Amino acid sequence: MKRTGLQTCLLVALGVLCGADGAAQGVLSLDSCRAMALRNNKQLTIARLKQDVARDARKAARTKYLPHVDVMGGYEFTSKEISILNDRQKGALGSLGSTVAGQLGNTMSSVISEMAGQGVITQQTAASLGAIAEKLTPGIEKAGNSIGQTIADAFRTDTRNVFAASVMLTQPIYMGGSIVAANKIADISEQLAANDLAGRKQNIIYDVDNAYWTVVSLKHKQKLATSYLELVKKLSSDVSKMIGEGVATRADGLKVDVKVNEAEMQLTQVDNGLSLAKMLLCQLCGLQIDGNIVLEDEDKEDVSSAVEAGGVDVEAAFDNRPELKMLQNTVDISKQATKLIRAAYLPQVALTGGYLVTNPSLYNGFEKKFSGIWNIGVIVRVPVWNWFESTYKIRASKTATSIAMLELDDAKEKVELQVNQSSFKLSEANKKLAMAKKNTEQADENLRCANLGFKEGVMDVSDVMAAQTAWLQARSQKIDADIDVKLSQTNLKKVLGETIY
Repeated sequence: MKRTGLQTCLLVALGVLCGADGAAQGVLSLDSCRAMALRNNKQLTIARLKQDVARDARKAARTKYLPHVDVMGGYEFTSKEISILNDRQKGALGSLGSTVAGQLGNTMSSVISEMAGQGVITQQTAASLGAIAEKLTPGIEKAGNSIGQTIADAFRTDTRNVFAASVMLTQPIYMGGSIVAANKIADISEQLAANDLAGRKQNIIYDVDNAYWTVVSLKHKQKLATSYLELVKKLSSDVSKMIGEGVATRADGLKVDVKVNEAEMQLTQVDNGLSLAKMLLCQLCGLQIDGNIVLEDEDKEDVSSAVEAGGVDVEAAFDNRPELKMLQNTVDISKQATKLIRAAYLPQVALTGGYLVTNPSLYNGFEKKFSGIWNIGVIVRVPVWNWFESTYKIRASKTATSIAMLELDDAKEKVELQVNQSSFKLSEANKKLAMAKKNTEQADENLRCANLGFKEGVMDVSDVMAAQTAWLQARSQKIDADIDVKLSQTNLKKVLGETIY
């Protein structure tokens, strides 16, 4: 039965609280270890930050649908200004008075000479008119030159210092599907980040479970090694008394002493292994590596119960495994990337509008003040010829999609194999646990009979030591089988993609 998101959050929050309480008391449960590992693991923090990055990228992609407004401004100084008149025209306007006065003087001289020649006026009158014309010519020349220069100055643009500013609005209308594809890629990337986070959580929980049950296993073996040491020490004490009474040989005592030494060495090895296993668990949980922790399941005689795998649902594993979801996300992103590449070679249409202001003003004879105009337009871009570049890029992108699909199919086959192997392993672990329990019962009875026979004198020291060794092996195998069932159950949940946190 699948848990809802709210139930999962409540369980994690409860685990965190239990973890804090357990850490304060020095007794940790499996749930508290999981909660602390999920809270303190740095790789999970990185995965969460990547998820935040993907979320922000998705929000940024949504803005591509909306109009964008850009503001630009600038100043430019040029060594020359724009000139509407050329140098010849400027010179002509500057000497306009001289030209007019010269032509006027020549005309008046000709008219006066012609009138005097025809007798219209006397020579004296002609001389007077000529003197008057000569007096008027400088004034006409000066006034004409001034007027001409004024006209030439009026045509100056004074564009050496140019100020300009604009506000431009661009609204995409059709971009060949690139905006839609980019938004879908952003959505899938966010899903990819979420699946990556889920996969990391499963791996961390799996590692914590392995470390937890390893500590429990070694703790039980420590107790077993201590019990075994007490057994052989008691046997050594009994044999020493028997040697003193002459009913046992010195060789029997040496055999027992060797077993005592072996038991002490085994206990030392178990102690060292337990310390290292606790260090690993503390590191995974974010605790002090040399912390003295006590686990809730250390004192339980049976830490697991046989649970048959039953009929496993491989299709459910395909739907739940984060790794497969990530590969499917990769396939989907590759498909959208193909659409994105294709969109770059399709027609694109955008609506534009804005306001442009300049100084000098371009709209009233290069007037020295800020003035501007509104504008609106449509931009159309149509790719015509690219030497089959689009074909090659689209073909390469489709090939990449095919590769991603093949990798997904290959991963599904491997997951199916993992599920079947884990199911068989759980069934095998259950059988080993049942056999180990029977062997333990038989070893207990065998040791009881050996001790009784040794007391009655019908069995020797070698028989007792053999019974003790068999008892140790049976107990040790039972502990291993017990933990193996627990780890097999956890592994089956992991390969099925079931939530284990």
